[in-house]
Amino acid sequence: MTARALVLDFGGVVTRTLFETHAMTEAALGLPPGTLTWRGPFDPDSDPLWQEMQAGRISERDYWTARTREVGRLVGEDWQDMQVFVQRARGAEPEAAIRPEAVAAVDAAHRAGIRLAILSNELDLFYGSDFRHRLPMLALFDAIVDATHTGILKPDPRAYGAALEALDLPAAACVFVDDQARNIAGAAAAGMRTVQFDVRRPAASYAEALGHLGLPAPA
Repeated sequence: MTARALVLDFGGVVTRTLFETHAMTEAALGLPPGTLTWRGPFDPDSDPLWQEMQAGRISERDYWTARTREVGRLVGEDWQDMQVFVQRARGAEPEAAIRPEAVAAVDAAHRAGIRLAILSNELDLFYGSDFRHRLPMLALFDAIVDATHTGILKPDPRAYGAALEALDLPAAACVFVDDQARNIAGAAAAGMRTVQFDVRRPAASYAEALGHLGLPAPA
């Protein structure tokens, strides 16, 4: 079956990870350069908490809750909500955190008539409910399925089913892109074509996704 839709995770795939924007975070929060040292997938050996998440002993939300509290303490505040962390770190300039490779790929898919969807575990939870209205790029998407509101987290099969229902397409017609292996496994089990996004090689990952759609990589 010809692929007719591109379904993207948001954090890490559309936006640069918080690991990649430590300098931006430190500047926004008034922290000395080099204060934030956890690097997740960019240096797993130096981030035991990340290793715990990858092993399935804690959830992604558990990981970011811990980091939220940790950074809050660094600025002398009690942060319990990831939304506070993200908005304080990058909320004033949301577009500064968007991957240029994502912008180019989404634009190419949209111009080719490919349907677009976001399937996220925490879009509004992490970024705030007004974030999507301040990001013009999201207007190109046909559907946004967010577990903040559905309460169904990937890799639950129902999460993928909700995205397919929103697009009104069969699984085999959709290319799903996510940076978490367990979410990719869930999508594959649901029958979707998959691309495991490598946050260290975003251009290559988007080129692979567009290739499934019969589109060339953006110049």
